[in-house]
Parts: sequence; C-alpha cells; structure tokens
Amino acid sequence: MVHVYNLHPFGSQQVVPCKLEPEQFCGGGRDALFVAAGCKVEAFAVAGQELCQPRCAFSTLGRVLRMAYSEAGDYLVAIEEKNKATFLRAYVNWRSKRTENSRVCIRMVGHNVEGSLGEAFRDQMSIVEMPLSETPLCVSCCPVKGDLLVGCTNKLVLFSLKYQSINEEFSVLDFERSLIIHVENVTPVEISFCVGHVAVMSDLEVLILKLDSDPKNGERVNSRHSQKADNPLKQTEEEGSNEMSHLESDDFVFCQKPIELLGEKSEQSGISVKLESTGLADTKYFHVQHLLYRRFSPDISLCVLSDDIKLHSLQLLPIYQTGSLTSDGKNLSQEKELLSLFCFFSLPHVGYLYMVVKSVELMSIYQYPEKCQQAVLTPQFLHVITSNNLQCFTVRCSAAVAREEDPYMDTTLKACPPLSMDVCALRIQLFIGLKAICHFRNHIILLTKADPKAMPERTESPKRLLSKKDTSVKIKTPPVAEAGWNLYIVNTVSPVQLYKEMVDYSNTYKTAKTQSCIHLLSEAHLLVRAALMDAGQLEPGEKAELLEALRESCGHLGDCYSRLDTQHSHLALPYYKMSGLSMAEVLSRMDWTLEDEPQKYEKGLIFYINHSLYENLDEELSEELAAKVAQMFYVVEPKQLPHVLSSPSMKNIDPATALSYLRKLDTSGLSSILVTLTKAAMALRMGDVDTHRSEMKRYSEMKLVCGFILEPRLLVQQRQGQTVPTRLALHLRDAQPGLLVAAVLGLQKNSKIGIEEADSFFKVLCGKDEDTIPQLLVDFWEAQLVACLPDAVLQELCFKLTSQYIWRLSKRQPPDTTPLQTSEDLINACSHYGLIYPWVHVLISSDSLADRNYTEDLSKLQSLVCGPSFDIASIIPFLEPLSEDTAAGLSVHVLCRTRLKEYEQCIDTLLDRCPEAVIPYANHELKEENRTLWWKKLLPELCQRIKCGGEKYPLYLSSLKETLSVVAGELELRDFLRVLPEDGSAAFFLPYLLYCSRRKSLT
Repeated sequence: MVHVYNLHPFGSQQVVPCKLEPEQFCGGGRDALFVAAGCKVEAFAVAGQELCQPRCAFSTLGRVLRMAYSEAGDYLVAIEEKNKATFLRAYVNWRSKRTENSRVCIRMVGHNVEGSLGEAFRDQMSIVEMPLSETPLCVSCCPVKGDLLVGCTNKLVLFSLKYQSINEEFSVLDFERSLIIHVENVTPVEISFCVGHVAVMSDLEVLILKLDSDPKNGERVNSRHSQKADNPLKQTEEEGSNEMSHLESDDFVFCQKPIELLGEKSEQSGISVKLESTGLADTKYFHVQHLLYRRFSPDISLCVLSDDIKLHSLQLLPIYQTGSLTSDGKNLSQEKELLSLFCFFSLPHVGYLYMVVKSVELMSIYQYPEKCQQAVLTPQFLHVITSNNLQCFTVRCSAAVAREEDPYMDTTLKACPPLSMDVCALRIQLFIGLKAICHFRNHIILLTKADPKAMPERTESPKRLLSKKDTSVKIKTPPVAEAGWNLYIVNTVSPVQLYKEMVDYSNTYKTAKTQSCIHLLSEAHLLVRAALMDAGQLEPGEKAELLEALRESCGHLGDCYSRLDTQHSHLALPYYKMSGLSMAEVLSRMDWTLEDEPQKYEKGLIFYINHSLYENLDEELSEELAAKVAQMFYVVEPKQLPHVLSSPSMKNIDPATALSYLRKLDTSGLSSILVTLTKAAMALRMGDVDTHRSEMKRYSEMKLVCGFILEPRLLVQQRQGQTVPTRLALHLRDAQPGLLVAAVLGLQKNSKIGIEEADSFFKVLCGKDEDTIPQLLVDFWEAQLVACLPDAVLQELCFKLTSQYIWRLSKRQPPDTTPLQTSEDLINACSHYGLIYPWVHVLISSDSLADRNYTEDLSKLQSLVCGPSFDIASIIPFLEPLSEDTAAGLSVHVLCRTRLKEYEQCIDTLLDRCPEAVIPYANHELKEENRTLWWKKLLPELCQRIKCGGEKYPLYLSSLKETLSVVAGELELRDFLRVLPEDGSAAFFLPYLLYCSRRKSLT
C-alpha cells in the first residue's frame, strides 16, 4: 500500500536557456548540466538557487543517441550517429573550452601523448575516440572510480579510467579497454555500473553481476551455463519454444514465465557469462558472481501493446561511508568508501528497489497511480514522471544503510524505521507533457513537450492489438506546427524544511492515535538520515541543523511509541535515547490530566521509564515527577515498584509517599522479602528506626541476603561513575555489619557487583581513602575465602589479605572495627586457612603480646601461610616491613622459608634466635626425604655450638640429647659412629651407642 500525502518537496524552478529542442540531457557533479541537440552539446552551470548560466558549447560528430557524465574524471561520454554509423567518444577537459570555435584535440584511446604535445592539452578540450567492433547501444560511468562500461549486443566492454603523466604537475585523462563481458543472447537496453557491480537490462529481463578481482581456481571464467544438461531452467524453456514454433495463430501471444532468482540461484537463469581480459591494468577481474536475475512477462490483461510493457530506468545507487565524500578530481575514487548499493528498475505501472551488497533483498515495490515514463532514484526520494505528473516517493535506502553502518541499530540503544514500512507519495505535481527526467544533487531536470492530439486510425479488438503480426498502431497526426517544449530545473527544498513540514503534517494525526502519525514521522526521520549520509557535501551549519532535526525526530517518534498501544511500543526506549532528552524532559511531555486510569499509561512509556531507571542514569527526578512515576507503576506494574523506588533517579521521592504505596501492595505475586527491605529503607529515610527494625526482623539473615540480590541498589548505587552506598548500607555498617558483608558477598557471587566495585564500596562506606583498608573490607575478603571463590581470584585475594596483615603487624596498627571472625573461626570454616604448625606456638611463646588484635592478625597470617592454597614466593618481597627482630616477624619469615623448603637456613635461624623451638621444628618438618638433616645438619650444628658454650648452653645440650635419641633410632651402629664428633666424650655418647646396638640386636 502507498500512502499519499500533499507535501511540498519541490521548491523553485527555472527554465534552461537552451537554443534547440533537447534530444538528450544529463547532469552531475556539483554544477554540470549537458544538453544535446542535433550535432551540438551545450554545457550549463547550475549553482544552487541562482539562474542556470551557459558555460560552453561544442560540436559532436553526429546526432547524440546516449550520453552520460562522470564526476570522477569530469568527462562526458556520448554515443553519436552519423551516416548510419555509430561512434563512442569521450569529451575530456571540457571546462577549458571558452568559445565554440576554440581549438579541440582529438586522439585515439590508449595512445600515448608526447610530452611536447601534452602541455597543449592543459588549456584545451580533448575528444577521445573509442572504436568498437560492435555497435554501442548504451553507456554507464562508475560514480566511484570513473570507469566506463559500454553495452553492445551480447557483450559489455569495460574501459578503465587512467591518467597519462605528462610531467610532475600535469597528467592527461585516458582510458584502457580492460575487460569484455560476453553475455549470451542479451541485447542491453540500459546498463548501470558501480564499483564492480554490473546491472544489465533488456526489454523484460534484468541481470545483476558482481565482478571480483580475486582469482578462483586459477580461472577467469566464472559461469558457462550454455549446456542444457547443466541448466534445467533453460532446457525447459528451449523445449517450450520448440513446441510454440509449431503453433501459428494470430489470436495467441506466447510469453515466457516470470521468474525471480536471488543470490547463487540466479546462476540458474540460463544466461552464459564469460570474462575476457584485454587490458594491462593492475586490477583485473577474474571472477563473476551472479546476484540477481529477474524476468517479467507482459500483463495481457491490460489489453495494450506488448511494446508498451517494457522495463526502463535501470539505476545502481551507491551509498558511501558517512563523511567520506570529496570532490578532489582524480583522487575522488580513493576517498569514497562504498557502504551499500541499491538497484532500481521499473515497469510502466510498478517499480522495484533492491539492496544488492551483502545480501540481495527486495526492499520496496512502487505501485504507480498511472503509467510511468521514467524514474530516477536518489538517496532520499524516487522521482517518477508520467505524461502529466511529477511524483515524489519515499525510499528506504537510509534505513538499510543505518543497519549496515551501525552494529547497535535495532537494539535498546538505537532504532531506525524498518525496511518493510510502506512507501508513500509525498507529492503528485501537475506538469503537462513530461518526456524525460534526470537528477543531480538537489536539482531535477525535466523535459516537457505539449504533444498534438493523436488518435488511432481504427479501433481494434484487444486480441488484434496483441497479435504478434500487428504490433503497431498508425497514428493520424494533424498537420499543425510542432508543439512547444521546455527544459526545466526544479530544485527540491532543503531536507530540514521538508522535515518540518512533515512534522507539522503529522500533528493532524496525534489526537486520533493512529499508525499514520508514526508512519509520517518515520518518513521524516529517514529523510534526515538520508541527508546526513551525504555529509561530505554539507556545510558545517547544515550538518548541525540536520543533527538537531534527527534528535528532534527521535523525540517525536519516542512520543508516538510511548503513547500509542502498538506491538512496537518498546521502540520508545531507543528513540528517546537517540533524542538526547532527559527522563524529566520526557515525563514533562506526557499528559498527566487523567488521574489513576491504567489506560493512560501505555506500554511504551512504562518500558522506557523502567529501563531508564535500571540504567543508573545520573539524573534525579524532582519530588513531583518521582511521585508521578511511583503512582504510575503502582497502577500499571506493581511488581516493579520496589525496583523503581530503589533507583538513584528516585532519590527525591517523599519516603512517606513511597511507604504508603508499598503498604498497599498485594504481595501475593511479589517477593515479600524485597518489599520488606524496601519498606525498611524508606522507614530509615523517614528516621523511623523502630519501623525499620521491625521490618528487618521479619526474615532471617539469609533470606534478607536473597532480597538484596534481587535488588542490589538497596545497598549500592552508581552516580556519575562512582560507587555510592545507600543510607541503608550506612545503617547496616554500624548495626548489622555481618549482614552487610554477607549481602555484598551474595551480590558478587551472583555477578551483581564486581570485585573492584565491591572493594570501592567498602572504602567509601567506611569513609577511607583509596590507600586505606578498613576492617570491614578485610572481613569481606575473609568471607570471600570462606565462600571458596574460583581459582582465578584466589591468589589475588590471598595476596590482599597477607599484605594487610603484614602492614598492620609492622605498624602495630589495630583494626578500626572489631573483626567479624577470629583466626579460629576461619581455620574451622575455610580450607584455605591451615592449622598453625606446633613449633610456631613454641616460637612466639617467648614474646609477650598484650594486644589481642595484634595476636589475631598474626594468627591469621600464620594460618594463611600454613594453608595449602597460597603461593608463598609471591609474598616474600613484601615481608621486609615485618622485622625478624620480633618473635612474630621471625615466625612468619621462618614459616615462609619452610614452605619454600629452605630447611637448613631455618635450622640456623632457630638455633640462633630460639633454640627451644628447634626440636619441635625438626620433629614436624624433618621427615621422609628431609630426615637426613637430623644428622647431617642439626647434629653437627648442636655439637659445634655446645663447644662454644654461652648462656644458651643448657638449651643446646637438651636439644643435642633429643637429636641423639632420634639419630640413634634411625641409623645403623657403624653409620651412627661416623656422625659422632671425634673429640666428643665417650661417656656422654655411650648410652646412645648402647641404645643403637640393642635396637640392632632386637631387630
């Protein structure tokens, strides 16, 4: 269905001051318009709203049959006819032709220009002759690279644009015949070429190919479908044609079956395509890919001549990467980056628009109200001419490009009207005698001619008119003078001006709550998008104006989707986001006159507000707006009310109002724990501590933790990128720190808060700077270890705890609050905290530790080092602040060295600092493969120190006796004798020798 509106896309118009009736005309670039009449071409300068001015004129070899202009290379190419011979010529450097009699250089394509003659080309027009073996039928220029494609019977010839360098400052434009595309049994009526994409159109067939420069299988020929066995479609058609050849009747017209083949299936069209490389250019095409084949059949129900049912207006429309367009002459092709490509072609009563880059897809079908004579496609509109009307249709190119360009399109972040949306006719403008149309920039060029009245000489029946043997009608033309003609330039209005008119027009639909309002605003949105796609051609002021219009259109669409009950009401969210409107501004656009009526709160508005409140926006609603939001959700979405009230944006709501809504909630379908916690938070904001306590006592601590997991914002919120504790969290810090730690741990385990975010939360909660670690954070780290977190974070967590324990012990810094768990609690509850080795207790028993907190930190550190999970090597560099001069520091250092299996060093340290701990240490550590250290290390060291005497002599002697008892029980008598000192007293060692001997006898 085509929507028809009475808008005004056409602005001023002027008449082109050409002298003869135009036979062909075309335009392009920023200001070039060419009009061919007879054997002459006139060039005009078209600049904005100013009058069209003649620029130059030049003669052609003969009558111009076809012509085309290429902005890349700034040349005009024409197919000319003289004496029944057809020629192909390119007019280069035409802007240098000052007068009609100025000198012109004619040269053959591909011929090198001598340096002495090249300088003459700088200031004069050149004509490049391009001889062909076949008659040229149609031409097309690539808008990106400037290459030229020529259509002949059964073949297409590609001329690559190149430049012959004359000197460092000047080069001459030339062409090279680089490729011939053989297309079997196709006589092209129109062709279009763009960046390797080729569209070929005959009377009732369209074929779109893509030329690839990547060789495949070492062949330059992609498809040869001439074999009947390989192509069942063509085989069937040939069999059908054989049958039809036996039928001869004036009362029958035989038509081929219409067909559409997309993508790889289009290779089944039966058309053989063969590439023949003929040039020496760097880029050669090796492979051809079939994208689309479509065949039509004449609609005999219309009872008109089959000659009238023909395709026309073939066009490939490229869309470039936003902002990449420039007009720097020959470097233009390097600056343009193709983003998307569209193909349009038309029958007299219907037009088709395809997208043909990443996928081939039919985007839109245009049903014309009357017979179309010609059409031109632009990124913003489709302009169609009939005999007496200029029609302007909308297109979906910008919608397709938006999805190609932005990966976030069609998400909760961004939206764009769908490709499937019905097209509309913005204007049907009366123009008498329209004959031809072309378009460039914002100019539409129209040729009009008032035809004299013509009547058929006789009236025939429909059957006779469709007869194959009589396919023409004799026209009786009155003997009157030739009718008048005019060539007009119609300027389209600026996109912003038309956008504003479309918005004003849409206001007529607002109160009716219909889809027409959304449709017209969507068209306005796409119009602005299409204008922004051509950002390289915009002035900075124009671009800023268009961006503002785009944001405004998003706001209008957001309003529509938030107010109208549609299946796409969720689109209110991305459109409002794209509009840049704050939540308060969106709410102020709502109609709040109706009170407590669920029907006034549509799904789109609820969806937008709900998501916006969840996204932690740095926006606080006023008390009035917050109350309206609470009322809205209480009426429409009561399940979401606790979540809504927990949003930072609802900070200014009156807690009494919020509490009243919560108390009226029916909790049968809700989480009663979450409602309870929200009530407690609101009561605390009111200063009603008694109500808060009664609410918190209704459930156990574990259930309350589950409630916090359902809504983390009851404890922690994000404002301006910073983690901010709530008033409830501040209260729990002092009243129930265990619940607070358990709740944050639950949030982390359920991925509701990150590790760094949780650390920051506790620091802010306790009012500490970034470098200070509060005890509550240490309690949280310890709780994490108890909870058995994944190995990926285990070592980092152990490192944090040991670093904090070491820092406190070295500074004699007590914790700022009472720890939630003792070392004994942690050892019993957590496998990462190991039992402290017995010799450690002996080691530290000599040190009087009056501070219990100091003792707890030391025990936790020792337990963690004794545990199985900690990587000891990572902590060694950080032990320096913990001095070995104290028993506590010594115990930690010896523990770490023991874990690193540095037993001999530990024995030396203990003998020097705490001999009474040596035997307990050896009993615990010197086992199995380390048992030899009893007689290889400990026994010699004790003997040596006893010889030296001193105040520790009794301790050494006692340790020696224990050591001898152990060694005597381990070694053979002969080995035992070898380890004894040679200068020792026999009487002292005799009992141990006897013990060793008896042990041998007993065994």
